[in-house]
Amino acid sequence: MISIRRQLLVWLLSGLALAVVIASARIYTQTLAEANELFDYHLRQMAASLPNSSFVPLPPSSTGGLETEDGFVVQIWDRNGLELYFSRPASKLPQRAALGFSTVETQQGSWRVFSALEQNNVVQVAQPMSVRRDLAAGMALRALVPLLALLPVLGFLIWITVGRGLRPLDRMAQALDRRTPDSLDALPQEGLPSEIQPLVQALNDLLARLARALESQKAFVADAAHELRTPLTAVQLQIQLAERAKTDEEREAAFAQLKRGQSRAAHLVQQLLTLARQEPGVAPPPHAAVDLAELARLVVSEYAPLGAKRNVDVGLSHEAPASISGDREALRVMLGNLIDNAIRYTPAGGTVDVALRVQERNAVIEVCDTGPGIPPADRARVFDRFYRREGTHVAGSGLGLAIVKNIADRHHASILFEDRVPGPGLRVLVTFALGPDSESVAK
Repeated sequence: MISIRRQLLVWLLSGLALAVVIASARIYTQTLAEANELFDYHLRQMAASLPNSSFVPLPPSSTGGLETEDGFVVQIWDRNGLELYFSRPASKLPQRAALGFSTVETQQGSWRVFSALEQNNVVQVAQPMSVRRDLAAGMALRALVPLLALLPVLGFLIWITVGRGLRPLDRMAQALDRRTPDSLDALPQEGLPSEIQPLVQALNDLLARLARALESQKAFVADAAHELRTPLTAVQLQIQLAERAKTDEEREAAFAQLKRGQSRAAHLVQQLLTLARQEPGVAPPPHAAVDLAELARLVVSEYAPLGAKRNVDVGLSHEAPASISGDREALRVMLGNLIDNAIRYTPAGGTVDVALRVQERNAVIEVCDTGPGIPPADRARVFDRFYRREGTHVAGSGLGLAIVKNIADRHHASILFEDRVPGPGLRVLVTFALGPDSESVAK
């Protein structure tokens, strides 16, 4: 399991260790540069302090300390190239070098050499570069060791500090763990660090949505149980009547009533299933391009026989090419419910006209009937589940327009009720926004 505390500790200590190494490398290079400058100055001063007049050649041991602990090596020649003095013959330095400073590579390593012409003599003073590097490395190491010794202390402090910073998360996790499935109250936000407040706010929003979803589900189940009780009770009564029937006519009448009750119950169950599939939170199928004109023709052809059975003329009065991105089956259910409602409320001899128009980058589906219409005062409530206006004698479940509203909301469509002109009747307009890439041509 990934631990934020452990990751922070590892990354912070790694960053500190890297910073210490970089600092030590910087100290080494800076110290080496300063040592080069200082020792070059010593080479120049030593060369200036050596004899510049002619003298007989001297053995190395007679110089009395010209070879120092800093590794300096001295050579002196006269103008004729006669070696007058060499403090360390075993060093195998070149007998002559260019005047000034130079760096010479030998079998014993690199040497820093300074050569000068002092009147009658050529003086050469050299020093191993390893002396300078050892000095710089020693200073860098002396600076590195205390910093490395501090890393465990810093690690302990980071562990404690990060733990204290994450303590509000532990408290919040414990508070959530103690909750029951019914406890969906918001988490307290007082005293929380600013970095954790967005997480708590998001959790509170989620809890609020879950609470609304559960309340909606409870209300849905309660309403469904109430609505199913009536048709199921009627079916039970019709079965009892059929059982007590004494003549064939009474039995046939009871069975006819039983079939109608069963049909109403089946229709209600189907509407409940359809509504459940369109509820928010249910994963919808992926959207695809839907040809609204083709869909309107299909749904009108499906409901035309029902209209004919009720002596209602159902037809497609106008269509314009329009395509949107959506769930084709859900849109078919939406339009089918609108046409079904229109047929149910239209008296015999009436008409139900379906039209598809394109207006200002919007596709508008229009369902117009010659029924009694919906009073303006009731138009805001007809989308409620199981709502049926008083005085309505048309069989139905009160779920059709609720399903229409859910599907329209999923497709970001608007629904508008208008009075049919000329009346009587109702005109329902469902408006979809066409995207910039949608192909549509108004006729």
